[in-house]
Amino acid sequence: MIVTNNLIKSYGGVSVLNLPDLNIPKGQSFGLVGNNGAGKTTFFSLLLDLIQPTKGFLTMNNIRVHESEDWKPFTSAFIDESFLIGYLTPEEYFYFIGDLRGQNKADIDTYLAQFEELFNGEILGKKKYLRDLSKGNQKKAGIVAAFIGHPEIIILDEPFANLDPTTQIRLKKMLRELSDNRDITVLISSHDLMHVTEVCERIVVLEKGEIVKDLATSEATLRELEQHFAG
Repeated sequence: MIVTNNLIKSYGGVSVLNLPDLNIPKGQSFGLVGNNGAGKTTFFSLLLDLIQPTKGFLTMNNIRVHESEDWKPFTSAFIDESFLIGYLTPEEYFYFIGDLRGQNKADIDTYLAQFEELFNGEILGKKKYLRDLSKGNQKKAGIVAAFIGHPEIIILDEPFANLDPTTQIRLKKMLRELSDNRDITVLISSHDLMHVTEVCERIVVLEKGEIVKDLATSEATLRELEQHFAG
């Protein structure tokens, strides 16, 4: 599904990401962890063609991401608030994304009904622009929009940040349900080791842009990660 081929990203001659042969199969729930500057967001930015590789390439469904846009119809992401359109209301934004993904307003209304608890009465029907919502509610809107249209690949950068504990629990439940669908590949980066081990079946640790651990999640994974980062 997602394969890197001698993928390198450098700035000023300094390598910030070096992934020669990472392979993420279809249907895997994949977690990416590491300290600030480890290369997590760089990798996601390369996946989404937001930046260009210095060397090598990566493919999604055998499509070279930086050479073709054919990966876009089956890929969705929420990285940060820049993915939102701040002057739209949440409803307008959801309808816009739905239209891009072949969903009409009735489809979207039906889809949004399942997120009533997640939204907690703070997003829909408030006549607020996305830019005026709290950081947490902006994140809720962005993540829910990323699920629209049954994408095959979903990429989420720090999805648990800025969310209250109740919302984190609900989001973890949603992500686990997505993971049960073996047609959907979910990629998550997070600083929260507990959350990522609860929702991902595989976890890769990056340090200075390189993979230092590649773990199949088990009962021992959280302890191993904590010991690794404790030094």
